Amino acid sequence: MPDTLLTATDEELMLRYGAGDLPSFRELYRRHSQGLYRFVAWRAPRRAWVDEIVQDAWASLHAARAGYQPQSAFRTYLYQIARNRLIDLLRQRQGQEHDETGELADEIASPQQSLEQKQQHARLHAAIAALPVEQKEALVLQQFSGMSIQDIAVVTGAEAETVKSRLRYAMQKLRAQLDGAPGTGGQA
Repeated sequence: MPDTLLTATDEELMLRYGAGDLPSFRELYRRHSQGLYRFVAWRAPRRAWVDEIVQDAWASLHAARAGYQPQSAFRTYLYQIARNRLIDLLRQRQGQEHDETGELADEIASPQQSLEQKQQHARLHAAIAALPVEQKEALVLQQFSGMSIQDIAVVTGAEAETVKSRLRYAMQKLRAQLDGAPGTGGQA
């Protein structure tokens, strides 16, 4: 891989891709495919939707490549596309029954993992899944995707202060749930 691809910013790569440079797209995909998948997996109410939403996000990015103008971080732009697609899908299927657990896509667990680690993971996942949608979204974007409060505000269309409040309430609820969970050292 040429050094220029490795040192280029995401925004530079997207502009190159818009001009027809396919290796630039490959580098963007390499950098962001896993994070985008995790973001969608946490947000989608059905596991079956995750691949569809992620694929649609990349397809929408491809369709919009020629008109791309960096107004915010590329990752923010990409995640906003995926979030909008999820919202569209939820609206289309509003009348259908759907699972509200916001399940995380299965990750391959090593055979060496102890039962205690699996239980802690399950408790954390359940606690995050139980958060209100807006709080869960802000938490996942910050903790699992490494986004700043400003980037989260752009992706969600909320004010930065609102994002801060959502994160604060999410952390308070997680602490309360996990401190009270059996086996975490807190009171039951």
